Amino acid sequence: MTTDTGEPTLTIDELAARAGVTVRTVRFYGTKGLLPPPVIGPRRVGHYGREHLARLALIEEMQHQGMSLAAIERHLRQLPADLGPHDLEIHRAVVASWAPDTVETVSRPELERRAGRRLTGEDLDRLAAMNVVTRDDGERDGESSFRVDCGLLRLAVRLLDVPLAQETILAARTVLTGHARAAAHELSDLLREAVAERDTRDVKSLSAHMHPLVVQALLTTFQRSLREELRQWLDAADAPERSADADGGGRP
Repeated sequence: MTTDTGEPTLTIDELAARAGVTVRTVRFYGTKGLLPPPVIGPRRVGHYGREHLARLALIEEMQHQGMSLAAIERHLRQLPADLGPHDLEIHRAVVASWAPDTVETVSRPELERRAGRRLTGEDLDRLAAMNVVTRDDGERDGESSFRVDCGLLRLAVRLLDVPLAQETILAARTVLTGHARAAAHELSDLLREAVAERDTRDVKSLSAHMHPLVVQALLTTFQRSLREELRQWLDAADAPERSADADGGGRP
Protein backbone atom coordinates (compact mmCIF):
# COMPACT_ATOMS: atom_id res chain seq x y z
CA MET A 1 0.00 0.00 0.00
CA THR A 2 1.16 3.55 -0.74
CA THR A 3 0.13 7.01 0.42
CA ASP A 4 -1.45 9.68 -1.81
CA THR A 5 2.09 10.93 -2.54
CA GLY A 6 3.16 7.49 -3.74
CA GLU A 7 5.29 6.71 -0.68
CA PRO A 8 5.10 3.10 0.57
CA THR A 9 3.49 2.57 3.94
CA LEU A 10 4.52 0.29 6.77
CA THR A 11 2.63 -2.22 8.85
CA ILE A 12 3.00 -1.90 12.59
CA ASP A 13 5.56 -4.73 12.59
CA GLU A 14 7.60 -3.04 9.85
CA LEU A 15 7.38 0.34 11.64
CA ALA A 16 8.57 -1.17 14.92
CA ALA A 17 11.47 -2.93 13.19
CA ARG A 18 12.55 0.24 11.36
CA ALA A 19 12.36 2.32 14.55
CA GLY A 20 14.09 -0.28 16.70
CA VAL A 21 11.21 -0.57 19.18
CA THR A 22 8.62 -3.23 19.96
CA VAL A 23 5.11 -3.40 18.54
CA ARG A 24 3.85 -3.03 22.08
CA THR A 25 5.74 0.26 22.39
CA VAL A 26 4.22 1.59 19.17
CA ARG A 27 0.72 0.74 20.41
CA PHE A 28 1.45 2.29 23.80
CA TYR A 29 2.60 5.55 22.21
CA GLY A 30 -0.53 5.52 20.08
CA THR A 31 -2.82 5.21 23.11
CA LYS A 32 -0.93 8.06 24.82
CA GLY A 33 -1.43 10.30 21.78
CA LEU A 34 2.29 10.50 21.01
CA LEU A 35 1.70 8.99 17.56
CA PRO A 36 -1.14 9.85 15.19
CA PRO A 37 -3.45 6.96 14.36
CA PRO A 38 -2.56 4.82 11.32
CA VAL A 39 -4.50 4.80 8.08
CA ILE A 40 -6.82 1.80 8.18
CA GLY A 41 -6.66 -0.20 4.97
CA PRO A 42 -8.25 -3.41 3.72
CA ARG A 43 -8.88 -6.10 6.32
CA ARG A 44 -8.65 -3.42 9.03
CA VAL A 45 -4.85 -3.36 8.79
CA GLY A 46 -3.23 -0.15 10.04
CA HIS A 47 -0.68 1.49 7.76
CA TYR A 48 2.02 3.90 8.97
CA GLY A 49 4.18 6.38 7.08
CA ARG A 50 7.32 8.49 7.35
CA GLU A 51 5.69 10.85 9.87
CA HIS A 52 5.23 7.98 12.34
CA LEU A 53 8.84 6.90 11.86
CA ALA A 54 10.08 10.46 12.35
CA ARG A 55 7.98 10.87 15.50
CA LEU A 56 9.33 7.64 16.95
CA ALA A 57 12.87 8.86 16.27
CA LEU A 58 12.07 12.17 18.00
CA ILE A 59 10.60 10.37 21.03
CA GLU A 60 13.67 8.12 21.20
CA GLU A 61 15.95 11.17 21.10
CA MET A 62 14.05 12.94 23.87
CA GLN A 63 14.24 9.82 26.02
CA HIS A 64 17.98 9.69 25.28
CA GLN A 65 18.20 13.23 26.68
CA GLY A 66 16.62 12.00 29.93
CA MET A 67 13.14 13.44 29.43
CA SER A 68 10.30 11.65 31.20
CA LEU A 69 7.31 10.37 29.26
CA ALA A 70 5.15 13.10 30.80
CA ALA A 71 7.65 15.76 29.66
CA ILE A 72 7.73 14.25 26.18
CA GLU A 73 3.92 14.35 26.04
CA ARG A 74 3.91 18.04 27.00
CA HIS A 75 6.63 18.80 24.47
CA LEU A 76 4.86 17.05 21.59
CA ARG A 77 1.56 18.77 22.40
CA GLN A 78 3.27 22.12 21.90
CA LEU A 79 4.41 21.24 18.37
CA PRO A 80 2.28 22.36 15.40
CA ALA A 81 -0.15 19.63 14.40
CA ASP A 82 0.81 19.82 10.71
CA LEU A 83 4.55 19.12 11.10
CA GLY A 84 5.73 16.80 8.34
CA PRO A 85 8.49 14.17 8.51
CA HIS A 86 11.17 16.62 7.39
CA ASP A 87 10.24 19.17 10.07
CA LEU A 88 10.17 16.43 12.70
CA GLU A 89 13.65 15.30 11.66
CA ILE A 90 14.93 18.87 11.96
CA HIS A 91 13.32 19.13 15.39
CA ARG A 92 15.00 15.87 16.42
CA ALA A 93 18.36 17.30 15.32
CA VAL A 94 17.70 20.34 17.52
CA VAL A 95 16.85 18.13 20.49
CA ALA A 96 19.98 16.05 19.87
CA SER A 97 22.09 19.22 19.89
CA TRP A 98 21.13 19.85 23.51
CA ALA A 99 23.40 17.00 24.53
CA PRO A 100 27.07 17.87 25.17
CA ASP A 101 28.22 14.95 23.00
CA THR A 102 26.10 13.05 20.49
CA VAL A 103 28.93 11.04 18.88
CA GLU A 104 28.62 7.28 19.36
CA THR A 105 30.49 4.24 18.08
CA VAL A 106 28.14 1.74 16.41
CA SER A 107 28.32 -1.33 14.18
CA ARG A 108 27.36 -1.26 10.49
CA PRO A 109 23.92 -2.86 11.11
CA GLU A 110 23.19 -0.39 13.92
CA LEU A 111 24.31 2.51 11.73
CA GLU A 112 21.94 1.41 8.97
CA ARG A 113 19.11 0.94 11.47
CA ARG A 114 19.55 4.49 12.71
CA ALA A 115 19.86 5.78 9.16
CA GLY A 116 16.64 3.98 8.23
CA ARG A 117 18.14 2.42 5.10
CA ARG A 118 20.98 0.32 3.72
CA LEU A 119 24.13 2.31 3.07
CA THR A 120 26.44 1.66 0.14
CA GLY A 121 30.17 2.29 0.17
CA GLU A 122 29.53 5.51 -1.76
CA ASP A 123 26.94 6.57 0.83
CA LEU A 124 29.46 6.04 3.61
CA ASP A 125 32.08 8.06 1.72
CA ARG A 126 29.63 10.96 1.32
CA LEU A 127 28.61 10.81 4.99
CA ALA A 128 32.30 10.81 5.90
CA ALA A 129 32.88 13.86 3.70
CA MET A 130 30.12 15.62 5.66
CA ASN A 131 31.92 14.69 8.92
CA VAL A 132 28.86 12.80 10.11
CA VAL A 133 30.31 9.28 9.93
CA THR A 134 33.93 8.18 10.32
CA ARG A 135 35.28 4.65 10.19
CA ASP A 136 36.58 3.32 13.51
CA ASP A 137 39.59 1.02 13.82
CA GLY A 138 37.77 -1.48 16.03
CA GLU A 139 34.81 -3.79 15.59
CA ARG A 140 31.40 -4.16 17.24
CA ASP A 141 29.44 -7.41 17.11
CA GLY A 142 31.94 -8.79 14.60
CA GLU A 143 31.25 -5.91 12.18
CA SER A 144 33.23 -2.84 11.16
CA SER A 145 32.44 0.00 13.53
CA PHE A 146 31.78 3.67 12.83
CA ARG A 147 31.78 6.85 14.88
CA VAL A 148 28.52 8.64 14.20
CA ASP A 149 27.23 12.13 14.95
CA CYS A 150 23.76 10.95 15.88
CA GLY A 151 22.30 14.45 15.93
CA LEU A 152 23.09 14.99 12.24
CA LEU A 153 22.78 11.47 10.86
CA ARG A 154 19.14 11.54 9.75
CA LEU A 155 19.51 14.90 8.00
CA ALA A 156 22.77 13.82 6.36
CA VAL A 157 21.10 10.66 5.05
CA ARG A 158 18.37 12.81 3.51
CA LEU A 159 21.09 14.78 1.71
CA LEU A 160 22.25 11.58 0.02
CA ASP A 161 19.14 11.79 -2.20
CA VAL A 162 19.35 15.52 -2.90
CA PRO A 163 20.26 16.15 -6.58
CA LEU A 164 23.22 18.37 -5.76
CA ALA A 165 26.89 17.79 -6.38
CA GLN A 166 28.90 16.73 -3.35
CA GLU A 167 31.02 19.87 -3.75
CA THR A 168 27.93 22.07 -3.43
CA ILE A 169 26.77 20.27 -0.28
CA LEU A 170 30.22 20.60 1.30
CA ALA A 171 30.39 24.28 0.33
CA ALA A 172 27.00 24.83 1.96
CA ARG A 173 28.24 23.10 5.09
CA THR A 174 31.27 25.40 5.17
CA VAL A 175 29.03 28.47 4.89
CA LEU A 176 26.71 27.25 7.65
CA THR A 177 29.57 26.28 9.95
CA GLY A 178 31.29 29.63 9.49
CA HIS A 179 28.17 31.66 10.27
CA ALA A 180 27.22 29.37 13.17
CA ARG A 181 30.63 29.79 14.77
CA ALA A 182 30.47 33.56 14.33
CA ALA A 183 27.01 33.69 15.93
CA ALA A 184 28.14 31.43 18.78
CA HIS A 185 31.18 33.66 19.39
CA GLU A 186 29.09 36.83 19.57
CA LEU A 187 26.48 35.21 21.81
CA SER A 188 29.22 33.91 24.07
CA ASP A 189 30.65 37.43 24.39
CA LEU A 190 27.21 38.77 25.33
CA LEU A 191 26.70 36.08 27.98
CA ARG A 192 30.23 36.58 29.29
CA GLU A 193 29.54 40.28 29.84
CA ALA A 194 26.14 39.58 31.41
CA VAL A 195 27.48 37.10 33.97
CA ALA A 196 30.94 38.50 34.53
CA GLU A 197 30.35 39.01 38.24
CA ARG A 198 28.55 35.72 38.92
CA ASP A 199 29.74 32.48 40.44
CA THR A 200 31.03 29.83 38.01
CA ARG A 201 28.22 27.47 39.02
CA ASP A 202 25.66 30.12 38.10
CA VAL A 203 27.29 30.50 34.69
CA LYS A 204 27.10 26.75 34.02
CA SER A 205 23.46 26.64 35.08
CA LEU A 206 22.60 29.60 32.86
CA SER A 207 24.39 27.97 29.91
CA ALA A 208 22.48 24.71 30.39
CA HIS A 209 19.16 26.55 30.35
CA MET A 210 20.08 28.89 27.50
CA HIS A 211 21.45 26.23 25.14
CA PRO A 212 18.16 24.70 23.92
CA LEU A 213 16.47 28.11 23.80
CA VAL A 214 19.26 29.64 21.71
CA VAL A 215 19.40 26.64 19.35
CA GLN A 216 15.63 26.73 18.82
CA ALA A 217 15.73 30.51 18.25
CA LEU A 218 18.55 30.17 15.71
CA LEU A 219 16.72 27.40 13.89
CA THR A 220 13.45 29.35 13.71
CA THR A 221 15.18 32.53 12.57
CA PHE A 222 17.20 30.68 9.93
CA GLN A 223 14.14 28.84 8.58
CA ARG A 224 12.22 32.10 8.19
CA SER A 225 15.17 33.87 6.58
CA LEU A 226 15.81 31.00 4.17
CA ARG A 227 12.13 30.82 3.25
CA GLU A 228 12.14 34.57 2.48
CA GLU A 229 15.34 34.28 0.39
CA LEU A 230 13.87 31.38 -1.61
CA ARG A 231 10.63 33.28 -2.14
CA GLN A 232 12.52 36.30 -3.50
CA TRP A 233 14.64 34.04 -5.71
CA LEU A 234 11.58 32.29 -7.17
CA ASP A 235 9.75 35.59 -7.64
CA ALA A 236 12.73 36.96 -9.56
CA ALA A 237 12.88 33.80 -11.70
CA ASP A 238 9.16 34.03 -12.50
CA ALA A 239 9.26 37.75 -13.32
CA PRO A 240 10.40 37.41 -17.00
CA GLU A 241 7.73 34.79 -17.64
CA ARG A 242 5.01 36.96 -16.11
CA SER A 243 6.25 39.92 -18.15
CA ALA A 244 6.12 37.87 -21.37
CA ASP A 245 2.59 36.72 -20.57
CA ALA A 246 1.53 40.30 -19.96
CA ASP A 247 3.03 41.49 -23.23
CA GLY A 248 1.39 38.67 -25.12
CA GLY A 249 -1.96 39.33 -23.52
CA GLY A 250 -1.96 42.93 -24.69
CA ARG A 251 -1.35 42.11 -28.34
CA PRO A 252 -4.24 42.10 -30.86
